Amino acid sequence: MPKYSETVITCSFTGHRPEKLPWGDDETDPRCAALKRRIYDAAEAVYRAGIRHYICGMAQGCDLYFAEAVIELRSEHPDITLEAAIPCETQAKAWPERARNRYYYVASQCDYETLLQREYTPDCMAKRNNYMVDHSSVLIAVYDGTFGGTMQTLGYAKKLGKEIIQITP
Repeated sequence: MPKYSETVITCSFTGHRPEKLPWGDDETDPRCAALKRRIYDAAEAVYRAGIRHYICGMAQGCDLYFAEAVIELRSEHPDITLEAAIPCETQAKAWPERARNRYYYVASQCDYETLLQREYTPDCMAKRNNYMVDHSSVLIAVYDGTFGGTMQTLGYAKKLGKEIIQITP
């Protein structure tokens, strides 16, 4: 896998898991459809600004919405590449079967996979988040103001002076 030394062409993503979204995992909710559209629009906007490489942390919820939006966008713009930043090999092991199948499908559509470490540790998700921010110039974030990994990732991106596009769920 090539290392992207020029972060100027790369966008990463952070966002909430289903349990923090008002509709939970009910993707038939119109608010979910609206959020997915805003994620797609943000990914398309950064493409128009020159982004060609996208990094996704592969978590349930907004991360996978983002990856699916990029896959859709890539059908129109084949110069797009998508990277799965995987915190540990067992990331999806305990997920429900439907969610695991979605994860593996999205992973199969990625151009690159970066495995941050083999075994789970309490800080592996934070290491994954930092990797994504370190290797991008733009961070798209679905964030509602609550404490958690998304907030910490936003704080790290701000500290490094990265451009942030924030979407409220």
